[in-house]
Amino acid sequence: MDSGSIEIDGSVMEGGGQILRVSAALSCITGSSINITKVRAGRSTPGLRPQHLSGLQLVSDLCSGSLQGASIGSTDISLTPGKIQSGNHTADTQTAGSVCLLLQVSLPCALFSDSSSQLCLKGGTNAEMAPQIDYTVKVFKPIVEKFGVHFDCDIRMRGYYPKGGGEVMVTVNPVKELQPVIMTERGNITKIYGRAFVAGVLPYKLAKDMSSAAVRTIRKEIKELYINIPALQEKEKACGNGNGIIIIAESSTGCVFAGSALGKKGVYVDKIGIEAAEMLLRNIRHNGCVDEFLQDQLIIFMALAKGTSRIRTGPVTLHTQTAIHIAEQLTQAKFTITKSEDELSSNETFIIECVGSGAANKHL
Repeated sequence: MDSGSIEIDGSVMEGGGQILRVSAALSCITGSSINITKVRAGRSTPGLRPQHLSGLQLVSDLCSGSLQGASIGSTDISLTPGKIQSGNHTADTQTAGSVCLLLQVSLPCALFSDSSSQLCLKGGTNAEMAPQIDYTVKVFKPIVEKFGVHFDCDIRMRGYYPKGGGEVMVTVNPVKELQPVIMTERGNITKIYGRAFVAGVLPYKLAKDMSSAAVRTIRKEIKELYINIPALQEKEKACGNGNGIIIIAESSTGCVFAGSALGKKGVYVDKIGIEAAEMLLRNIRHNGCVDEFLQDQLIIFMALAKGTSRIRTGPVTLHTQTAIHIAEQLTQAKFTITKSEDELSSNETFIIECVGSGAANKHL
């Protein structure tokens, strides 16, 4: 263990894989060595799972780093980063581990390399306990682009629980520095659309039923908008069986929100559609500019940006508080959270402000 390395307690706050993702990415970008103990201590299966392990190996590969303790079940790991390398990098969870979480850990690193990178990410594209790939492309991507991030995502194959087998190819262009983002005006909801899908042996009717249940639920609250959620049968580009739905809302000021759910054995499909619709409605009601899932994913970009970002949100999640805790430990960024007091605010509206650390890309 390097005496100069920063000690990170993997059991604090949310105590999950997110601590690994934020700290590994920031270690890679800042060049600070990290030592993470009590990895995922709060989980039913503590330590590294295949998805976390492949994510850490990907970051280590991206920054020509040296990684210790990287094995399944390990609760102590250390990363000593080197120079960030552009070019082609592959990560394969070999399970239904989420490709979106692999992107979460690797995207920030690739932004600070000397030229464009191709990341080939394999695993689950529409997996539990993680954003669906459709969320990453339709919600995360347009918002993170406001920071000056540019990436393309080609969904080559969709993969579902338990087999995985999905593959996405992500091309990332480097940046000199990230710009701060101000998102404090929600505006009106102008558009609601989505997709309900079945893949493999599951009957098409399930997709139609999820879609109609979702539309019925949203209609109770939002009467004036046309809601377009086509039912799709995934054929060629899908590996395994799965079903699910994602519903996206856009606002007049360019905010994007989503609600989603995946089918589970023994769960009535109407319930899946309703769950996704209720999740979307809950994230529109608070009048924030991002939903509860995007909130924590933006923290690392706010921390790295040069200047002050302000984002209006609903209730601040534990994931977000955890990401802020790690970002303040590993960068000079300073975050403050205040209750939003204007007339459009509900009781649950907050402003997350961050004076970014202004990380500069030394390779450009």
